[in-house]
Amino acid sequence: MNVMLKRAYDEPGMGDGYRVLVDRLWPRGLSKANARIDLWLKEVAPSTELRKWFAHDPQKWTEFTRRYRLELKGNPAWPELQAIARQKALTLVYAAKDEVHNEAVVLRRLLDDEPKQAR
Repeated sequence: MNVMLKRAYDEPGMGDGYRVLVDRLWPRGLSKANARIDLWLKEVAPSTELRKWFAHDPQKWTEFTRRYRLELKGNPAWPELQAIARQKALTLVYAAKDEVHNEAVVLRRLLDDEPKQAR
């Protein structure tokens, strides 16, 4: 699969493919026209409770990842994202300043691992 990550505030590029915003909240100060989002899949984002608990604290990263993966197991938006990733080049768009500790990183890791799990 070809899954890329990009901050919502970075300029959209021709090589982005299908752009999916994976945040529950729309990025502050960003117009929908400038964002060039093909799909806002807010349902795949962490729950409000998990997002607030995590608060992008790197010390909570391991536990956040574990909890978020559990949430995705029962989330109907997760199979939708998997199907999109199988069909086309995909960029997961997120607003977090931390480019290492955010939900898009978890989603890409899971999507990248998917072909290995199917073997």
